[in-house]
Amino acid sequence: MKIVGLSGSQIGSKTRIAMDATLKVMAEKYPEVEMELIDLADYKMEFSDGRNYLDYSGDTGYVTKTLMEADAIIIGTPIFQASIPAALKNIFDLLPVNAFRDKVVSMLVTAGSAKHYLVADTQLKPILAYMKAQMVQTFVFIEEVDFHQKQIINHDVLMRLERLAEDTVVLTETFTKIREEKEAEYDF
Repeated sequence: MKIVGLSGSQIGSKTRIAMDATLKVMAEKYPEVEMELIDLADYKMEFSDGRNYLDYSGDTGYVTKTLMEADAIIIGTPIFQASIPAALKNIFDLLPVNAFRDKVVSMLVTAGSAKHYLVADTQLKPILAYMKAQMVQTFVFIEEVDFHQKQIINHDVLMRLERLAEDTVVLTETFTKIREEKEAEYDF
């Protein structure tokens, strides 16, 4: 099983801190799982121009191919101006409509205040549903007050990140097993 963490912004540090904490928990609890973190701040991405994702090269080709090859994706996103960042939306635009078919996708959201709690439900989940993701229904919402000196200080948040990691792995294993059993029904 390969799980890719996607830190969906080119600026800021809180989403990356939360992604690192989630992947650390996952590495400790599920050492057999192959994991990779893609932080969009580390890549020079092209804007989507309608080409097939396989036609992109460089960082854009690497990121899109890595996401397409994953069994599960944990998307971390900050909320800016009551919306997801353009860098994350560009990732969705670069990928095909069915990019997340047979993939489990879970989410963590960082925001300056509780006022942005519903952005994941109103903006992110519809995009993921359209792209055929099997979503972990609960996401982790982390506010500014949950961080101090570049660390998560809220123990409830840390427990929710641990549960998110567990739910992502369990749901991925479950859907993989169901898919394999369904495919075994065919004689060819």
